[in-house]
Amino acid sequence: MLNPQQLAAVEYCEGPLLVLAGAGSGKTSVITQKIAWLIGRRHVRPARIAAITFTNKAAREMRERIGKLISEEAAKQLTVSTFHAMGLKFLQMEHEAAGLRRGFSVLDADDSAGIVKELAPKGAKNDVLFGLRNLLSRYKNGGLNPDQALRSARTPQEMDAATIYQLYQNRLEAYNAVDFDDLIRLPLAVLEGNEEVRARWQEKMEYLLVDEYQDTNDAQYRLLKMLAGERGHFTCVGDDDQSIYAWRGANPENIDQLGRDWPQLRVIKLEQNYRCSRRVLRAANRLIANNPHLHEKKLWSDLAEGPPIRVLECKDSEHEAERLAGILTTLAEKHKAAWSDIVILYRGNFQARPLEKALRLARVPYHLTGALSFLDRVEVKDLLCYLRLLTNPSDDAAFIRVVNVPRREIGATTLEKLGQLAQAQHSSLLDASRSDTVLRQLSPRPAAALAGFAAMLDELRSASLHQSAAELVETVLSRTQYAEHLAANTPDVVTRDRKIGNLKELADWFRAMQRGRQSAGDLAGQLALLSHADRDEPGNAVRMMTLHAAKGLEFRFVFIVGCEDGTLPHEGAIDEGRTDEERRLMYVGITRAKEMLTLSWSARSSRYGEVIQHRASRFLDELPPEDLHWDGKDPEADAEIRKDTAQSHLAKIAALLGQ
Repeated sequence: MLNPQQLAAVEYCEGPLLVLAGAGSGKTSVITQKIAWLIGRRHVRPARIAAITFTNKAAREMRERIGKLISEEAAKQLTVSTFHAMGLKFLQMEHEAAGLRRGFSVLDADDSAGIVKELAPKGAKNDVLFGLRNLLSRYKNGGLNPDQALRSARTPQEMDAATIYQLYQNRLEAYNAVDFDDLIRLPLAVLEGNEEVRARWQEKMEYLLVDEYQDTNDAQYRLLKMLAGERGHFTCVGDDDQSIYAWRGANPENIDQLGRDWPQLRVIKLEQNYRCSRRVLRAANRLIANNPHLHEKKLWSDLAEGPPIRVLECKDSEHEAERLAGILTTLAEKHKAAWSDIVILYRGNFQARPLEKALRLARVPYHLTGALSFLDRVEVKDLLCYLRLLTNPSDDAAFIRVVNVPRREIGATTLEKLGQLAQAQHSSLLDASRSDTVLRQLSPRPAAALAGFAAMLDELRSASLHQSAAELVETVLSRTQYAEHLAANTPDVVTRDRKIGNLKELADWFRAMQRGRQSAGDLAGQLALLSHADRDEPGNAVRMMTLHAAKGLEFRFVFIVGCEDGTLPHEGAIDEGRTDEERRLMYVGITRAKEMLTLSWSARSSRYGEVIQHRASRFLDELPPEDLHWDGKDPEADAEIRKDTAQSHLAKIAALLGQ
């Protein structure tokens, strides 16, 4: 059952619509119900509707929910994807217009970083390389090509980055490859510069729905503008109070820009919250009211009042972690809470270390979001590079990664010379490895190994023409003897079995993703879009994650640690006057709580042997004092809490003695 505002947002299809959806206000229901409305009542063909969000997990969940509202046939025709997945699909269809050859590769972050390192001045330190990569990404997220980036550069570092940008793009062009940021930048360049393609895609995408709109960057906004055209048949759903990604290019001003580009824009606010207790909402509203707003809104709830928000003052981060571990044990005992009902949120990953130690000692199971990604595992990346080479022989980055995996006695000196000869012939490294002219200029043994490697890839390419992607994974494993390579280089049996299991899981992913006649390279490109957070399956364990990673999630019990000035808000944000986004980050954390919220801070910390004194976060002063319980300031409530904690500890000791 939709409330009146939700229903109005679903039924309005006459022009551009902005839905300002507060935390927990049912925005996903609006999007899914609107798609069903467009198909059932407005008779829009499903193939001409696109719903765009920011994570594969959100897209998958949205597709599942839509599937319960419309027919299976209609659901298959919908586009429900991330911006980047839609960009990949666009480039696969319009590769010629984008200056790409069929079967182009999508480079991952490591590939991109490797190219930047090669192009940067020799001996450049990691922080310099990191800064260059960030600037390249910023240029692309702004929709700038290398010439535009060079003209916009103001500082020496920006000039260096803009110069490398041109060389970097030349290298990608030679590889017939794109990086992650190009999945937005290149479709945008085609749509803005090619009227015929733009008209075709505007007809193809008759109605657009964009979730988490406040997270769009400049290039994504321009892409939306090109696809929507003047008619503005779109619904953007977002919340300016949850815009927390400026550091990676998101521009909250895009919310205001909608009204300037489409003066007929209608705005509908979703202010009823279905998640949080009234006390939590009062705190969230009071906090975020300190930020400027173009569109004022105030969340309200019909749910219970909820317990007071507990504030813990701790001696240091170790003491803070120990106190939290004790409270979590009490929750499990007294409230019969599942561990998965609980989340610990922090500003930065470095804060997790003392928490992990305390939880392990307390025997509290936990899951740390941000561990090594499945697709970042060495064996998985190796296999994906083989698949990339089969569909794109010009993918030099993939060639370099696997030409000597398993070992084929092809050293760095041989590869450097091969690269010089390939560049002179204007060919890829793989094509050069097939050339007798090139091979005669190399030492006999590595030349023979290169020729054998090229011949093996030709055999695998032939196999790929009549095998599914999952079958091809098995064929590559067999023909390259990669499993034997793992066995020889992984003495530990458990580790070896896990690595082989990861490769089998990769084949299973391909089976699950296979739709129609897609090449292994196409599927490898889709896999490159998957992020670690999309695949986390933590089971029954306390979740630990950054505040940024928590957006979109909800838990019965929420703990936000490190609520001191210098941590939250971050020291850099205080120095630079950027506390508005830090306040939004705190707001996101608070509104994850369904039932109980606990905030903690440390009075001191140690840095390089020096003890640093802290004060409680300025954000705590902005919360309604009547809704807070500061430990140590209410003796009666403190005594009750101590009693609960003692009882839970006794119960745990009794259970251990019983074992």
